[in-house]
Amino acid sequence: MNLLRIGARKARTLAQRCQKKWCPSRVAGDAPRKRDAWSIAIYTGDSPFDLQPLQGIRNPVLSACDVSDVPADFVADPFMVRNGDQWHLFFEVLNGKSKLGQIAVAKSSDGHRWDYQRIVLDEPFHLSYPYVFPWDGEFYMIPETHQAGAVRLYKSVNFPCEWTFVKNLLEGVTLVDASPFFYEGRWWLFAGSGDVEKWHSQDLRLFYADDLMGPWLEHPQSPVVAGDSRIARPSGRVIVTDGKVFRLAQDCEGVYGRQVRAFEVTALTAERYEERPARGEPILKPADAGWNSTGMHHIDAHLMADGQWLACVDGWTWVDA
Repeated sequence: MNLLRIGARKARTLAQRCQKKWCPSRVAGDAPRKRDAWSIAIYTGDSPFDLQPLQGIRNPVLSACDVSDVPADFVADPFMVRNGDQWHLFFEVLNGKSKLGQIAVAKSSDGHRWDYQRIVLDEPFHLSYPYVFPWDGEFYMIPETHQAGAVRLYKSVNFPCEWTFVKNLLEGVTLVDASPFFYEGRWWLFAGSGDVEKWHSQDLRLFYADDLMGPWLEHPQSPVVAGDSRIARPSGRVIVTDGKVFRLAQDCEGVYGRQVRAFEVTALTAERYEERPARGEPILKPADAGWNSTGMHHIDAHLMADGQWLACVDGWTWVDA
């Protein structure tokens, strides 16, 4: 019995240490002595708009405690891709020493259980939202780099751990969470703008190009969302399925990272853009308790061979500083 009590105390101590590694608040004006703890989980469902925690695993699958090569305050913004028989999940790690975001990778054979690997991209400015995608036999990444004053494209030279800067796709504009996708022979890119230093984006801007390398042009209707922090900021990979396009949006009204909404793009040409809500209710929202009890703000969903969707998501809750 005494040994069991000692083991329980050790487990509680470890949990407390893990909590204290999570990030300082990104929400303006939050009470002192509190931190918002971000972590990553795996969800599944019959559609990307009806996702639930994957059964049979322990969520979250990745937290700050799993990061072994830098002092981590939190992990967030997960994107995953499959290469051969291996899944690779890229995500932001907030370095607790530099207070800058870095990009790390974890691997998995089934997409359910993940092993942390290492930091794979580090710059003298903040990195987050590592939008990784395959194209023409190569892997590319467009991380969030608004502190560099540009939307920057990187290419893998030794997947998944080595990346090289290719070029700036857009310059001279403050854009966050750039989300590219290919549709009907053309590249498109959503990006948030507005009060980005406070993590609230009120506007959504749209760009297009005939080639990934550009030149990129702003759509004549951009911003396609103006003055609405409930639906403007991108919230994960754009979903193109069955000839339809769906964009995901963070609901940042009142607090950053509250919940996720989805919109179907019903018209997309170089001259015209229209969308409508894909679902009336948020497709991802906080749980009643636990690691994601305060908010969730990101989805990267993939259609599997069995018709199910597998998604990496993130969420957060308040913990003591």
